[in-house]
Amino acid sequence: MLTPKEQQLLDFAHYINSHPEIMILYCALIVWTLVWKGIALWKSAKNNSAPWFVVLLLVNTVGILEILYIFFFSKKKAEEQ
Repeated sequence: MLTPKEQQLLDFAHYINSHPEIMILYCALIVWTLVWKGIALWKSAKNNSAPWFVVLLLVNTVGILEILYIFFFSKKKAEEQ
């Protein structure tokens, strides 16, 4: 007999197997996040902004915080130099 947790995992696996578009969307979301996170981390390191680097590294906002940093906050830092 399966525990409720094990049954829930099996139900989820069955759902994913019967709906492959969800897995495609999930993989696309991972790629989207990694691209923005990589660019934002590179810019924060280039700007010597350790607090931003740590926040961007630890907080996962599916690219939203990273996009805000790239287009708004990093420009202010670059203009000051």
